[in-house]
Amino acid sequence: MSTPFLKRILLTNDDGISAPGLKALASVAHGLAHEVWIVAPAHDQSGVATSLSLHDPLRINELAPRHFAVSGTPADCTAIAIRHLMADNPPDLVLSGINRGANLGTETSYSGTVGAALTAIALGVPAIALSQAFTDGQPVRWETAETLAPAALQRLITLGWPSHVALNVNFPDLPADQAKPLTATQQGKGALETIDVIAREDPRQQPYYWLKIRRQAEEANDNSETHCLSDGHITVSPIAFERTDQVTFQHLHTQLAKK
Repeated sequence: MSTPFLKRILLTNDDGISAPGLKALASVAHGLAHEVWIVAPAHDQSGVATSLSLHDPLRINELAPRHFAVSGTPADCTAIAIRHLMADNPPDLVLSGINRGANLGTETSYSGTVGAALTAIALGVPAIALSQAFTDGQPVRWETAETLAPAALQRLITLGWPSHVALNVNFPDLPADQAKPLTATQQGKGALETIDVIAREDPRQQPYYWLKIRRQAEEANDNSETHCLSDGHITVSPIAFERTDQVTFQHLHTQLAKK
């Protein structure tokens, strides 16, 4: 990595302040910026998307200079950092991750990692979400993301992207030297098949429930991040808040305009 070329970067995640992926990302970020801030959830906040804590107070614990744990969601952390802790000197870039597990397709709608990145662009700061794919029962290849992220991020920062877009980057479940190049992808449907509700009973005969995501094996779209990641590529998908389906919009617009 060359000499840092950004003034300051903000790091956050959804796996929590002690997550190994955040530690790996900090190592990467120090090669990109002169100043690195970490503002992350005190505890795991996976699956909370862009949720904001509007009904509960937030508490900030300073662990070290420019290193804070927040009793809230990834979106809370991003807002606290940009609008409070770094208000006088906002970050040039927000990096969210490195998430334990890929964030792909439909599941990006639930991801706190992606949610933090979307919150950043809503507040006017460019953002990239980063995730490391892994196989159940196998160790997470943090070294793959840590090795490949510097060049991938430097390339993306140099290229630039519109202010209303966040980037979603996924690293394949391969050794770094076997990964294929960074490639632009579409979000696609992803591997989410359905969400199951598992009902159980506690020792006092009271019911409780787990939600479990059921995934399918393949993604039909060859340009999707799911397909390209499974093929060994580092993937990057541009995502935004605008989710209007244009075909349906045109249909409704035409039909509703009729008298």
